[in-house]
Amino acid sequence: MNGFIFDLKRFSVHDGDGIRTTVFFKGCPLACVWCHNPEGIPYTATDAFYQHKCIGCGECLRADFAPGNCLGGARIRYGEHISSIELLKILLEDKDFYDTTGGGVTLSGGECLMQADFCREILKLLKDNGISTAVDTSGLVSRKEFEKVIPYTDIFLYDIKAYDEDVHIRCTGASNKIIIENLRYLDEIGKKTEIRIPYVPGLNDGQIPKIAHLIKGLSCIVRVRVLPYHNYAESKYEALGLKSTLPKKIPQKGDIQNAKKIIKSITGLDVI
Repeated sequence: MNGFIFDLKRFSVHDGDGIRTTVFFKGCPLACVWCHNPEGIPYTATDAFYQHKCIGCGECLRADFAPGNCLGGARIRYGEHISSIELLKILLEDKDFYDTTGGGVTLSGGECLMQADFCREILKLLKDNGISTAVDTSGLVSRKEFEKVIPYTDIFLYDIKAYDEDVHIRCTGASNKIIIENLRYLDEIGKKTEIRIPYVPGLNDGQIPKIAHLIKGLSCIVRVRVLPYHNYAESKYEALGLKSTLPKKIPQKGDIQNAKKIIKSITGLDVI
């Protein structure tokens, strides 16, 4: 079976415990205003041109030119079909690092569960090889897609971007009803979950207390991670020929510390 990915990040330390490899899948049902990976939204290959990297070699003028052959790395094609066996071979190369640090492999996106059948296959192969697994998800997929991967997922990294539906729609273009329903389902079946909250001033910062009260009533949350918004992805939008939707205001250190204090005071959970 083949999957459709756009990036693979080795030696990641922010997508679960220990040293990990994170696999980024193509396709996403959301259109977050602050999206850091716009190249992962469409379920098609997308070409980008990073003008500042161009060395003027002229290779891209050749009829047989492919973006992967750009000498300066200025032209990139995001989107690659890969078989589960090919992907597993790459992921196993760092098994020693996973084993010694308590790490493993994280499937992310985009929204990896839009390719749930492939996710199930690669997750099972990883578990067969003794590798810890995590699924980073927006939660905006059907329950049956979750059910495909639950047996082979050690922990879900679950994004909660807003509690109020109108705020969620304004920020992401979609309702959060299914997202909250799926989160409660994971809790009902006792699946270990880390909540991840992007903090974006002026958009969802006022949602922090409400999100905290939502997760307070859940029993399988192991920790909460507050993700400070940044605008480093500006160059991606330009390279992809897209109009940037990234907010200009970024959070201050005090904002993040305050958000963490609010969440911890309400939930009693570890907040990082």
